[in-house]
Amino acid sequence: MEDYKSIKIERQNPNSGVFHLRLHRPSHYNTLTTELFGELRRALSSLDQNPDVRVIILSGSGKHFCAGIDLKSTASNFENLLSSERGRAGERLRREVKAMQDSITAIEECRKPVIACIHGGCIGGGVDMATACDLRYCTAEAVFSVKEVNLAITADLGTLQRLPGIVGFGKAVELALTGREFSGLEAKELGLVSATFASKMELENGVIKIAEEIASKSPLAVVGTKAVLLKSRDLTVEQGLDYVATWNSGTLLSADLKEAISARAHKRNPAFSKL
Repeated sequence: MEDYKSIKIERQNPNSGVFHLRLHRPSHYNTLTTELFGELRRALSSLDQNPDVRVIILSGSGKHFCAGIDLKSTASNFENLLSSERGRAGERLRREVKAMQDSITAIEECRKPVIACIHGGCIGGGVDMATACDLRYCTAEAVFSVKEVNLAITADLGTLQRLPGIVGFGKAVELALTGREFSGLEAKELGLVSATFASKMELENGVIKIAEEIASKSPLAVVGTKAVLLKSRDLTVEQGLDYVATWNSGTLLSADLKEAISARAHKRNPAFSKL
């Protein structure tokens, strides 16, 4: 497995299909750098292709999930761009933004479900990552903010595209235009997270339990469910039904289906093969 500098990949139980992907810059509150973006994209690709991986838990080391973009590295890069010819600087900036977008979108495009486990601050780019995840959970005292507008930036890594579909358009507009902070409890009320936990330990234990439950199911069915849900966002109901019919025509008649039926008949837990 690749040796990463800004993230950690862990498997707490050698028999489990649950893997932990941790942002690991605790002394910098897991702020996002060019290096971290690149490592995140490569790590997700590796986990996606690993047949042992069934579910990924995305979390942050230290006191915070993610405090957003590393402003020091961004400021240095911005100064270099300002000294460049305007047209070429703009073209380079667009490429860099697209590369960062690709790293966040890699969470969504990963075939395996990705669960955000959020504690402490989830600011700016942290919200971008969280909204790209399939499920989100947090501590009650976690702090969220779509902060870019306070830094004279239009959020450009996915929050403005994904948050409205999660919390509703009106709520997303209010959060994005004010840049205000809101708690984990309010995140639950908004629908941004599925549940809150009283402490970081309870959060981690609760999320592992949820992840293990998902990991116990048919890998084909889990991957298919994620793929169909994401695809259906951009389709009419009729188109979505046609898509899932085509998907199931290729995967429904599987060994997993036979195993699920057999396990139910014999009142035992199913044992599915790796994907």
